[in-house]
Amino acid sequence: MTIHPGHPFPTPDDPVRRLRGRIGAAVSLWTAGTSDDDRAGLTVSSWLVAGGEPGRVLGLLDPDADLTDALLGTGRGVVQLLGWPDRDLADVFAGTAPAPGGPWRTTGWEWTDHGPRLAHATTWATVEVEQDVAVGWSRLVTCVLREVVVGDDADPLVHRRGRYVPPE
Repeated sequence: MTIHPGHPFPTPDDPVRRLRGRIGAAVSLWTAGTSDDDRAGLTVSSWLVAGGEPGRVLGLLDPDADLTDALLGTGRGVVQLLGWPDRDLADVFAGTAPAPGGPWRTTGWEWTDHGPRLAHATTWATVEVEQDVAVGWSRLVTCVLREVVVGDDADPLVHRRGRYVPPE
């Protein structure tokens, strides 16, 4: 990756992008893979949880991202919520910050039967892909929630209008 002073995603005035930017969202990190050699991760803020039996999580994923290939290839993944101290980690997995040695060396990980999980994550879920559909410039991936752990979120990482918003 090359560091440059310009905006990482320069776009003309795009009202759809501006509308999406005004919707605040908790930042999640989606991970998938079966070994150190094929694991992938992506910071995702365009996602939601749907109640039901079982519950589901829906995410708009970059069709060109390694995570999308790994998640769809294995059919399994882990979704974890990031906290305010994880800002740099979020940028690394979004591809907007450098990670000497690779993104996986920036923090600790634990392996689950669904892929790598952020060791310090307090809220996370294992998921299994149910459906994958092209929507606009993204892939809408619907996953069934399998194991859900909900912990403390005193300092959530929220993204709004192109920046991280400090917890209130």
